[in-house]
Formats: sequence, structure tokens, C-alpha cells
Amino acid sequence: MKIRLISLVVIVLVAAAFKSVEKPFFSVPKGWPQPTYDFSKNQLSKENIMLGRALFHDPILSRDSTISCTSCHSQYSGFTHTDHDLSHGIEDRIGTRNSPALMNLAWHQRFMWDGAIHHLDMQALAPISHPDEMDESIENVVLKLQQSPRYRAAFYRAYADSTITGQHLLKALSQFMLTFVSANSKYDKVMRNEAGIDFTEQEKNGYRLFQMHCGACHQEPLFTNHQFANNGLAVDTTLSDFGRMRVTINSNDSLKFKVPTLRNIEFTFPYMHDGRFRQLSQVMDHYTGGIQKSPTLAPELQTRLPLSANEKVDITAFLLTLSDREFLFNKDYAYPRAFFAPQQQSNKK
Repeated sequence: MKIRLISLVVIVLVAAAFKSVEKPFFSVPKGWPQPTYDFSKNQLSKENIMLGRALFHDPILSRDSTISCTSCHSQYSGFTHTDHDLSHGIEDRIGTRNSPALMNLAWHQRFMWDGAIHHLDMQALAPISHPDEMDESIENVVLKLQQSPRYRAAFYRAYADSTITGQHLLKALSQFMLTFVSANSKYDKVMRNEAGIDFTEQEKNGYRLFQMHCGACHQEPLFTNHQFANNGLAVDTTLSDFGRMRVTINSNDSLKFKVPTLRNIEFTFPYMHDGRFRQLSQVMDHYTGGIQKSPTLAPELQTRLPLSANEKVDITAFLLTLSDREFLFNKDYAYPRAFFAPQQQSNKK
């Protein structure tokens, strides 16, 4: 009897140990700053994240149920799109800006290219209500979701309340997007001194050059300083987009756009706020010979970057070390078939 009791205790302890090492929903990578998002006001849970994942993939958020968040934010391209320069919406409408990549959002305080949104929980309102994107109201989305038994049950599991609200909808979307943490590229492994992982000589030189010429705006480890800058792009006369000035109505912000992260840049083309460049070589050529002078041009770009053709290739080689394939192909971000077609999933088992 005593032996059986001891065996039972051991089994319980082992089970508890396995439970304690379960992968957390969110963790701060070693050496990274603390997130700016206040998790105490939207505590992550499995049920909420799954609900947000379903909403992110569901075109029900758009007026005619043809456009989902993934229409412009595909996981395989770093949660942006690669097939067109500007975002596309319902009825083949075309937006005015390139879709920004989505990752490491817990460290962001301002969203969109012009910083018009100040909180992740509010960010989804912009594409939902934009007439050239989803062209819907949050109130009508709630009404549509309320008519779905599947969603009423999902909201009940997440919030212990089957009455769906706009606030809960937006917070669920935030919870899913907060899990978009990209921190396992070759660069990250080198920084962690992982055994057998090191930069090539070309990548080392590219890293050195990057720190000299690019690091002021694209600061490690997030590869952005979260600020707004005029990087010397000529104004697209068809769009006449003057960036952050549209938000602040301050001429000092003319032509300033949010500095994007460079993580997964291999996959997040086209580049710039209007998607004008499709290749990294075009981006490099812009910074070495295409800068347009204007009163608000970033101080770091007042003089031409003195980079040779080989040095630009070396920097590009380093940028490719920022690709995080574990993030890009993480099944936890994929279309949740078990949510939308549970019967089909059960039949496969």
C-alpha cells in the first residue's frame, strides 16, 4: 500500500512538472526590453487567443464578408502582403498605403504608418471602418457575430458571457496579435551564442556596416526605434501622402513615416509606405543615391551613405539573417480549421 501511494505521488509530481513547463502564451526574449503593452488589462488565455485567431482569419469582419485580416496580413510574408503595392479591400477597392508587417507588437505604442492609432486594442478599428478596406462598422460586426452560435459559444468560453461586445472582440484580436513574437532568426541565435551558429564573414561585415549606417533608426533587437522619420522618398504625386503630418497637422512632420522593423525583411516586400520597391537592392540604391532633400529629412540622411556595391551586398546578406522561419511557419498562427470545421477535424482523427 505504501509503495502504491509513493508511486501515485511520483506520477502526480511528474504530471505537475510537465504542466509547469508548458509553452507560455507570451514571453520576453532574453536581452529584450520589457513590452509597453499592459497585459494586466488584457490577460492572455488560450480561449481568448483562439477567439482572436478565428476573428483574424474570418472575412465576417468586412461588410460583404470577402476580406479578412489575413487578406493583407499573410503569415508567410511576415503578416503583410506581397502581391501588390497598396492594400486591397472589398469590391477590389485599392487603399492608399502598403500593408505594414505585424510582429513584436507588444513593444509598439503607435500603429499605422502615420501613428494614428495609439493602442493595439484599437488598431483593428482602422481597417474595419476604412471605406477602401473592410468598409464595415464595429457595431454591425457585433450583430453578425451575435447571430453565430459558434461565436457566441467562443465568446462565452473566453469571457464567461455569450453577449458579444466590440470591446471583447477587439481585445481578443489583440491577444492573438500579441503572440506574434519573432525572435528566433539566425541573428538571434548568434546573439545568444548558440553552439555551432555564427555569421559568415560577409554577414559579419554586413552587420558592422549596418551598425554604422542603419542602426540609429533600426535599433536592435527590435530593429526599429518606433519613431517617425523622413527617409528621403520623392512624393508619389498620385497619392500625395505626407505621412504623420496628416495626424498632427504639423508641418515639421511632413513626409515622416513610422520606421518599420527589419525583421523578416526577406519576406515583407514590397518596401516603404507605398510599396514602391520590390527588391532590397532598390532600397539600398535609394539610400546611397536616391535621397530627396527636404526640410524634414532625417539628420542621418543629410549626407549620402558612402557604400560601395560590395558593401551593399554585405548589408543585404546580414539582413537575410533576420529571417525567422519558425515564426513564419508557426502552425499556431494558421487558419484554425478546428474552430470553423470541428466535425471535419474530428473525422480525420
